[in-house]
Amino acid sequence: MHDSLITMAQRILKKHFDASSVDVKWEYSKEEGHGDLSTSVALQCAKELKKNPKEIADILVEELKKEEGIENAEMAGAGYVNIWLSASVLLKQLNETRTACTAKVKRKGPPVIIDYSAPNIAKPLGIHHILSTVIGQSLKNLFVHTGIDAIGWNYLGDWGTQFGKLAVAYEKWGEGNPVSEMDIDELLALYVRFHAEVESDPSLEDDARATFKKLEGGDKELRAFWKNIVEVSKQDLDKLYERLHVTFDKEIGESFYEDKMEAIIKEGVEKKVFTEGEEGALIVEFPEESNLSPYMMRKSDGSTLYSTRDMAQVRYRIDEFKPESILYVVDVAQKLHFEQLFATCEQIEWKLPQLEHVIFGRMKFKDQQMSTRKGTALKLEEVLDEAVRRADKVIAEHGDSIQTDDSEELGQMMGVGSLVYGILSQNRKMDIVFDWDKYLSFDGNSAPYLQYTHARARSVLRKADREEVDVPEEVENLTDKERSLVNVLLQFEKVLLQARDTRMPHILTNYLFALCQEYNAFYNSEPILKAEEPARTLRLCLTSLTASVLKTGAEILTIRVPDRM
Repeated sequence: MHDSLITMAQRILKKHFDASSVDVKWEYSKEEGHGDLSTSVALQCAKELKKNPKEIADILVEELKKEEGIENAEMAGAGYVNIWLSASVLLKQLNETRTACTAKVKRKGPPVIIDYSAPNIAKPLGIHHILSTVIGQSLKNLFVHTGIDAIGWNYLGDWGTQFGKLAVAYEKWGEGNPVSEMDIDELLALYVRFHAEVESDPSLEDDARATFKKLEGGDKELRAFWKNIVEVSKQDLDKLYERLHVTFDKEIGESFYEDKMEAIIKEGVEKKVFTEGEEGALIVEFPEESNLSPYMMRKSDGSTLYSTRDMAQVRYRIDEFKPESILYVVDVAQKLHFEQLFATCEQIEWKLPQLEHVIFGRMKFKDQQMSTRKGTALKLEEVLDEAVRRADKVIAEHGDSIQTDDSEELGQMMGVGSLVYGILSQNRKMDIVFDWDKYLSFDGNSAPYLQYTHARARSVLRKADREEVDVPEEVENLTDKERSLVNVLLQFEKVLLQARDTRMPHILTNYLFALCQEYNAFYNSEPILKAEEPARTLRLCLTSLTASVLKTGAEILTIRVPDRM
């Protein structure tokens, strides 16, 4: 409908003002009583046409009123044009909303690679890891749902000096326990003890570097030790990923690029992009106007770095997958690293896909006591468990007002969902402040409110013994609440595309919150099951669509919604 309205407005402007090419945009009205759609085109082209905006708007209003499918039109403010569409035109468009709830067929063409989570092996996930993990997964889900092939990639930190440190710690304090039988907390304890002991015995650092060099050289015992650590770590990671509804298409860590870095070094040197710095280190220098500091590609002792592996990773991804773009969902602390990486890839003159750093801020807890524990990083598992405990308490406090067949499963949905929604509902570019009470509220912009609204809609449909309800054709008029709900439902596909293209999941959470508010206002003012036909079928249709949109949107955000609550 938007396309035909654009054409209508352009035709009117051409006829009355000889405006040859005007960019007309129609937006959904944000306030009740301001029509279904509005445009500011009269204000935008007034200067070019040398006319008063109100004069242009008046002509548009009068002409649009004559068009089929437009119920009414009016001028507002300094020259805005608001229109009301006929009930039949609005309702016909609802079929597009139903379609938007189903994932599109994957288009043909190059994929998008989305790099997210990327934890270090041998350490439990900290609360900060949830940011990259759920932002990245929700973006991947948005791409896939809208028909674009997306590869979710977990770039595990499974290589580096930390394994030398662990090997030394294990030899000294592991007490002969088989690594394969240790858990992630025991591995962390060894790592922490190593750093504590280094303070009184700095030679341990030299031992760790020498041990890692032996590992790089292929020492069989150390390789077996390293593989066991990776396996133990991945088992722990998989449990948490499953709990968060996070999946990956590729889990290829730093170690994979061990034999691929030398070719990168050779190419960089031959092209004179990598030059010798202090004590024989290889560095990349950038033009002065870039304001980028030198980027080290190889240490003076000949060992490689994270930057070397990242270069090899870009090369591998281009060669193997020929992606349209590579998105790195990594926090703001790595901003300089990615600027240097992308600039180096350009200087070495590779044919590149779009390289994009999807930046997010840091996480803080409103309750500072929850942000640290005895000076150590707060574990993600502990936060998830605490969220579920709080959700269980909320469920118990509401007593019989919450209807559920499985209170334990509902507690998981609410607890985990509240944490995830609390993150995704905030602009990712800002530091994220998490407030338990706010995100476990039934009333605010929270997962429980979304879950409750979905359950309410499903309850109505159960009582009507209906699932999906088709849009009725015989409806001639809409009440204000019906019209408002229809207009919010019609925005779903546009919101999905906007959230995907801007890499901003909070656009989707804001929309779902607005839909919950609109549906609850509709539910409280309009009889549904006791309404006369065709209003009853229409209202059941709007209820069915609301439930579908909420479920689809929530699952894109990795959140699950109950049918009863």
